[in-house]
Amino acid sequence: MFEFIAQIKSRNETLYQFGWWCLIAAILFLVCSKYSSTQVYNVSAWYKPFKFALSTWAYAWTMAWFCHYLPDFNVRIFNWAVIILLGFEIVYIAVQAYRGQLSHYNTSTPLYSFLFSMMALAATAVTIYTAYIGILFCTNAFPQLPSYYLWSIRLAIFLFVIFSFEGFVMGSKLSHTIGGPDGGPGIPVLNWSTRFGDPRVPHFIGMHALQVVPLLSYFVLKNTKATFALALLYGALAVFTLVLALKGRSIIPAPKASTEQQLNDQ
Repeated sequence: MFEFIAQIKSRNETLYQFGWWCLIAAILFLVCSKYSSTQVYNVSAWYKPFKFALSTWAYAWTMAWFCHYLPDFNVRIFNWAVIILLGFEIVYIAVQAYRGQLSHYNTSTPLYSFLFSMMALAATAVTIYTAYIGILFCTNAFPQLPSYYLWSIRLAIFLFVIFSFEGFVMGSKLSHTIGGPDGGPGIPVLNWSTRFGDPRVPHFIGMHALQVVPLLSYFVLKNTKATFALALLYGALAVFTLVLALKGRSIIPAPKASTEQQLNDQ
């Protein structure tokens, strides 16, 4: 593990340092969730910045690792695009958590609408930049990389881009719940709905193909055909959870409510 971390630093120190700041922020946000009573949608307001900071840490270190392979790639511009755009998202989400306000889907004032639009624009820009990197991995030769590992990177970026853009399903509805209101019962921390459809599930699964597929391919499968099969099954899982969400069905149904609870809900 320490050797892996040292290699990330040697490959891209800028994203390495940014990743540490995101990880530290995620830990602080998680601590805040234990000691702050501020809630949004009936859960700690600090869970959201915690999740975003942790996810950004994983993205930063992953791309620091991948970009090292690219020939003639201006990594400095990419680094600062990631830091500015994703850093803005984390800061704004954290500020809104502190204030007990929504960050996403908040159009209650012109300022909040503008900042929500800026977050969507930031996420879109990073996704398009990542797609461009995926194209570079498809159009350049990498004789130093095993075929199965190279394909795992290509397929992982492909899945990441698709399910990053799947976030527009939520943005278009100004809601992360389908079939019911936001703020209902959900699983701990992630707060994915246990009663209704939740597009955050396929969004999460698909985006983290960026880490899962290459890691399994390189350390476990070590085979190109098996890597394609893994990516296909992983993508199918993300699509399956998206279909469930669009139908308004949860992937983790809540226990059947008692008659009294059902009457209260009505």
